[in-house]
Amino acid sequence: MVVIARPLATSRFAAARWLVLAPHADDETLGAGALVAQAAAVGRLAGIIYLTDGAASHAHGGPWLARVRRREAALAGRRLGVGVPPLFLHWPDAHPYGPGSAEWRVAVRALAAVLRRRRVDAVAVTGAQEPHCDHAAFHALAGAAIRAARRPVALFDYRVWSDPALPPARRTFRTDAMPPGRRRHALAAHRSQTGPAFGPGFRLARTAWRMPAADVLHLHEARHDR
Repeated sequence: MVVIARPLATSRFAAARWLVLAPHADDETLGAGALVAQAAAVGRLAGIIYLTDGAASHAHGGPWLARVRRREAALAGRRLGVGVPPLFLHWPDAHPYGPGSAEWRVAVRALAAVLRRRRVDAVAVTGAQEPHCDHAAFHALAGAAIRAARRPVALFDYRVWSDPALPPARRTFRTDAMPPGRRRHALAAHRSQTGPAFGPGFRLARTAWRMPAADVLHLHEARHDR
C-alpha cells in the first residue's frame, strides 16, 4: 500500500522537541533512525528511552548481556548523531508488566517526569498493532505517561515489524531521507543482534538491513491531564 504522508520538515512538528521510545536496543535504528538523525541534527532530540534491558535476547544472557546492549545502544545513538546517553526502563524481554501493576505505575511516573523535565513536545513509539508484545506495551505505556505528564505532548507511532501504511491514520508524516549507509552503520553497532559473536540467540535477518531511507510516523490523539 502506498503511504500518503506530509513532510515532517514542513509541518508544525518540525520545531517539536522529540523523545524516541524503543522497546529494544536496535528498534531505534530499524524504525526511527531517520527521525532520530533529523531531530538530533537541529538540536530537537530530547533523547532515546528503551523499555527492555536486553538480557534475555540470547540463550546464555543475563546482566552481562544487558551491559553489552546498553553499550551498543549508546554507540548506535552516537552514529545517528545523538548527544545524550540513552535511558533504560529495564523491563524483562517479552514479559511486559501489565497496566496497573506496581512496575507499570513506576514506569509511567518515570516517563512522565522525563517528558516534563526535558520539555518534550512529541513522542515517537512503536505502534499498538505491532506483533511483538513489548512493542504494543510501550505504545500503551507512552500514552499513559503523556496523560500523567500534565503538558501537551503529541503521540506518534512508527513501525518496525508491521506495514507502515496500516492501519490508516488521520495524519501521517514522513521524515527526511537519510543515507542508507549511515543507517546501516548505526544498526551494525548492535553486534549482539546482528552477528554470532555472543552465541545462540536472536539475530536480525539480513532482510532487516534493507531499511527505508525515511520513516513514516502516524499521529495519534493523546490527552494530557490538567
